[in-house]
Amino acid sequence: MAMHRAYRAAGYVLTEYEFSVPLDHALPDGERVTLFGREVADPDGPERPLLVFFQGGPGMEAARPTGPPPEPRWLARALKDYRVLMLDQRGTGRSTPVGVLAGLTPAQQAAYLSHFRADSIVRDAEFIRRELGVEQWSVLGQSFGGFCVTAYLSRAPQALREAFITGGLPPVGLHTDEVYRRTYPRVLERNRRYYDRYPEDRARVLEVHRLIEKDGLTLPSGDRLTQRRFQQLGLLLGMNDGAEKLHYLLELAPTSPAFLHDLEAALPFARNPIFCVLHESCYADGCATRWSAERVRPPEFDAPELFTGEHVFSWMTEDYRALRPLQQAAQLLAEHEWPQLYDPEQLARNDVPVAAAIYADDMYVDRELSEATAARIPGLRVWLTSEYEHDGLRTDGERILDRLIDLARYRL
Repeated sequence: MAMHRAYRAAGYVLTEYEFSVPLDHALPDGERVTLFGREVADPDGPERPLLVFFQGGPGMEAARPTGPPPEPRWLARALKDYRVLMLDQRGTGRSTPVGVLAGLTPAQQAAYLSHFRADSIVRDAEFIRRELGVEQWSVLGQSFGGFCVTAYLSRAPQALREAFITGGLPPVGLHTDEVYRRTYPRVLERNRRYYDRYPEDRARVLEVHRLIEKDGLTLPSGDRLTQRRFQQLGLLLGMNDGAEKLHYLLELAPTSPAFLHDLEAALPFARNPIFCVLHESCYADGCATRWSAERVRPPEFDAPELFTGEHVFSWMTEDYRALRPLQQAAQLLAEHEWPQLYDPEQLARNDVPVAAAIYADDMYVDRELSEATAARIPGLRVWLTSEYEHDGLRTDGERILDRLIDLARYRL
């Protein structure tokens, strides 16, 4: 039975749960991991139905509710109709965390990590739903969380009253090479826009490269900053405030503590190792990735002033000291033939009300591939909008969730 604790804070009624679930749901008597979830309720709504939130990532814990005013912003709209279960997906936050996996061989590390994709996360959610005695609940997925929701629609649609997806309709049945090949032109365009807005930053970027080559730059962790790691700051450029964050970083003196601390914090791979070692596998719908982003990287990105985007590379387990204990496991996972995540036949039979926001200019999740997936799913209504970047749920979540609830409930 779940362990739980209830209290009031920040204007909410909060109930914290811990669940013990199998690492491998096919082996219910085998090794177990702990899952943490925090239920957030309005004081006037303790009996409202549950909405489960699936965080983006992979490898990030659920947002922590604060307020007033409510943060994350979409909570204000959600709590009018629901209690919200903020789930720390396996391996993140207060769930049993994934770290260096000390004491395991690389093969054992890889075998352990193979159970941390969307299919396992859905099985976790189903375990929790049964444990709480809930017949059906609603789900909301942001980015990778939308991949989890789509897997849920494939694997256990009978458990869902309705589903909402923001910036996270995944490609179905497509090789990861094609997925990542499509990302680079969008990232190249973001570089062009960035330097159009901040032309003086080109010289600043080249100066950082010069310093790395001449004397080297040491990050607070003790890691030596490499040129290719510095180029990963393009990860910021797909967010609403990403260009400004990058600019404000680059205007700092590159040898200053502020620059070095902020640069390291902007790239969360050491904090969230799943984000590196399982990133490509979250797209692997029946294939091995073999470092897709690295293999299809266009030669234009050899230019030192160009930033890459949401791409992971085999060298990261060398350049990020914190990831070195997982280096061989990451290679084994890259060679692993992953099973399918989604069931096209089940998606084609869908009768769950679904509403999805697709961001027309999303740098991370390809618009055309999202639209193709939407066309596979009967009952899914799309809101295609150019008003927001990938983080629209963070910046204007109350409005976005309200629109999706209307779309799902009032289908034509």
